[in-house]
Amino acid sequence: MRKTLITLWEYLRAFILIYACLYAGIGIASLLPIVIPGSIIGMLILFVLLALQIMPSKWVFPGCYVLIRYMALLFVPIGVGVMQYYDVLRAQFGPVVVSCIISTLVVLVVVSWSSQLVHGERKVIGHDEAEKHD
Repeated sequence: MRKTLITLWEYLRAFILIYACLYAGIGIASLLPIVIPGSIIGMLILFVLLALQIMPSKWVFPGCYVLIRYMALLFVPIGVGVMQYYDVLRAQFGPVVVSCIISTLVVLVVVSWSSQLVHGERKVIGHDEAEKHD
């Protein structure tokens, strides 16, 4: 019985902390003059709390594990909602496909460029010295 209560408390604590970050993000988003989704701000708050180790990761792990495990199930309502607009999507199939391809290519280029900028060219120890002697 005690183990069941501890497990229940761990799940409850995890979901309370996740939702607290979500609602804090929604509150901050309502105060900002620019439009940023509150869920994104809440996720950033949760990330900062975990990265700075203000909040131990073991406190939110049970809730995150459940959400990730059943993530595919959470996309079913969105898929059904998209299918309500089948006629619109069929009529605009070309522009949708072109915008998906272009946005994918833009993301690939930006990520590769920023990765190269951040990581740069790494020096190999002894590599430059071998070229000088040749």
